[in-house]
Amino acid sequence: MNHWLMKEEPKKCTFEEFMEDGKRVWKKVKNYQARNFIREMKKGDLVLFYNSGDVKAVQGVAKVISDGGYTSPEDDRWTWVDIEPVEQFENEVTLKQIKEENDFFEGLKLIKQTRLSVMPVSNAHFDKILAMSQD
Repeated sequence: MNHWLMKEEPKKCTFEEFMEDGKRVWKKVKNYQARNFIREMKKGDLVLFYNSGDVKAVQGVAKVISDGGYTSPEDDRWTWVDIEPVEQFENEVTLKQIKEENDFFEGLKLIKQTRLSVMPVSNAHFDKILAMSQD
């Protein structure tokens, strides 16, 4: 199983709204690197749901429910994927908190590629963010 981080703007969808909806089609990604990561996703992979904008925090965990993404019906250059919420964090994990652990999180694309909306996350980084959400 792989782990991912996907960014959303709070004005588009908060994790709380995502929990209410129960499912989300992750679409409108117009970056080739992010698109290629979506194509690598497998059903059952876990995703850290990160809200950008003023929030800048991981708010919960979601699960990929469509294998490897699928071609956008709007434009065949792009790929969509379906995700569903798993758990909302009691304590959001902010970008500031992650940066404070910079030595541990070295290599995390969230820190270096701030505009990338979909990215892989190592097992160790995923587990550490989960642990930080419980502090």
